[in-house]
Amino acid sequence: MSAKTAAVKPDTIRPPKKASTLHHSVHVHYLFTLPVLILYVTFFVVPMFMGIYYSFTNWSGLSLTYDFVGFDNYVKLFQDKDFMQALTFNLKYLVCLVVGVLAISLCLALLMNQKIPFRTGFRSIFFFPAVLAGVTVGLIWNELYLKVVPVFGQALGIEFLSKSMLGNPLTAFWAVLIVNLWQGCAQPTVLLIAGLQSVPKDVYEAATIDGANAWQRFKSITIPYLLPIISIIVITTAKGGLTIFDYIKALTDGGPNKATRAVGLLIYNDAMQGGKFSYAVAESMILFILVAIISVFTIKGNSGKEAGDA
Repeated sequence: MSAKTAAVKPDTIRPPKKASTLHHSVHVHYLFTLPVLILYVTFFVVPMFMGIYYSFTNWSGLSLTYDFVGFDNYVKLFQDKDFMQALTFNLKYLVCLVVGVLAISLCLALLMNQKIPFRTGFRSIFFFPAVLAGVTVGLIWNELYLKVVPVFGQALGIEFLSKSMLGNPLTAFWAVLIVNLWQGCAQPTVLLIAGLQSVPKDVYEAATIDGANAWQRFKSITIPYLLPIISIIVITTAKGGLTIFDYIKALTDGGPNKATRAVGLLIYNDAMQGGKFSYAVAESMILFILVAIISVFTIKGNSGKEAGDA
């Protein structure tokens, strides 16, 4: 080593950062999260606790005075036939929506994960409904159900399609569900495609060498690797099924004959039209509890499992 190199080398060695500098850096990182934390507390935490409080009162939403009534609103809820009918609709709708979204999204993801022509274009087309607003989708499909579907029904000789599905209490439920599935499968399909691409190829190859057929590979390899993504899809889809409002408001407004009246529509009517704000908040708290229960059980069922665990 030359004298010149020996003289320069010690100068290039940087001393370790002092503890005070590291402490200051951590404080700066926390400072950058402060705006998000303030927004979260202001627009989520505070309204949530205010809603819980108002659900135990008789506030109309406009009056300056109100009384604390305890659990009266919740007792009346479970004695209210309209609420119980709407809650039954929501639970039935939730089950159909979750099963439909999982089945359709998984089939589409498996198909578009294959080496087919124009698969990138197909992925873009299938994701397109996700960028549209729910009310916009509802208004578009409202016109389709009124003017387009009956034409095909008459041409094909299918009686229940010859008239608008939205005007029949027996078919209105399925009409709303079809619209929700059309838009609701977009994001889950993209998530499942990403999950399928994360499965190691050598695992499939080893299973094929061991004699596993396509169904056995799907059941023992694909599904276990997709479980974390499936749990996310179940939670978000269940939340959407319980809180559905925009599709129903745009398509049926709860009709015909209350066949599609959901709890979300009841909350809107009670709060904005009926002057029963605290009662509407109590209704929303029931939905909040149901979403929380579904989320906890779904997450707990997959807790401790990593991708690939059965």
